[in-house]
Amino acid sequence: MSAARRIPITQVDAFADRPFTGNPAAVMPLEEWLDDATLQAIAAENNLAETAFLVPDESDEADYELRWFTPGVEVALCGHATLASGHVLLTAAQWRSDMTFRTRKAGILRVARNGEDNGYKMALPAYTPAPKPMPDIVRALGGDPVETMWHDGGYALIAYPDAASVRALAPDLGALKEGGDILYIATAPGAGDPSGADVVSRAFAPGAGIDEDPVTGSAHSVITPYWTVRLGRDRFAAYQASARGGHVGCRLDGDMVELTGTCVTTLVGDFLL
Repeated sequence: MSAARRIPITQVDAFADRPFTGNPAAVMPLEEWLDDATLQAIAAENNLAETAFLVPDESDEADYELRWFTPGVEVALCGHATLASGHVLLTAAQWRSDMTFRTRKAGILRVARNGEDNGYKMALPAYTPAPKPMPDIVRALGGDPVETMWHDGGYALIAYPDAASVRALAPDLGALKEGGDILYIATAPGAGDPSGADVVSRAFAPGAGIDEDPVTGSAHSVITPYWTVRLGRDRFAAYQASARGGHVGCRLDGDMVELTGTCVTTLVGDFLL
């Protein structure tokens, strides 16, 4: 019997200042791409919201190619696992100020140091949503929203009058799952919320195998352009009010959003294949 192949794996809590908060991601550097079925099987075995796979980029566009898998599907954009990937690579390369990633559907992404311990800033595309009636989604999410918005990347943003309404939601996850691979974002102003944030949100993706995501970078690609208009400024502090919870700094920069946050490494080892 041949020896098992060892693949380095690092588990990182992203948008976290201490273990067991933020959103966990597995980061797995590869020398070359494995077949898609094997990548998906590894992600299912890891059973985290996302597993990020990295391969050195042979083009002049970026440092690495980057792909993300949930336990069930490959996704077009994942913010927290991108932040985690930057954290792992920059921790190993202390002389570097940033890392760039070439992705298949989200363009070139960048993670840079942000001047504090384990603090980073990350550039993601800005996804500006447009008004759209979504009565079935509202019924499944619950509550009494004030606005419903849609972005064709598969993002439904449902705005509520206050943070307490978002925290109280108990959505019908089975009904949401029937919509397919959609990220459902519930959001509200943060006034009076114990987080102290300007904006509060929760995110659900049962169609991708994630009932409630702890802290979702890609959701803030939609939240940022939505709230900068309504708050009348280009930046704000956000908090994703999941059971784990996490703080995200948000800034709109043209057709990109800049998200800031910290990371904590919780596991380093080898995956045996």
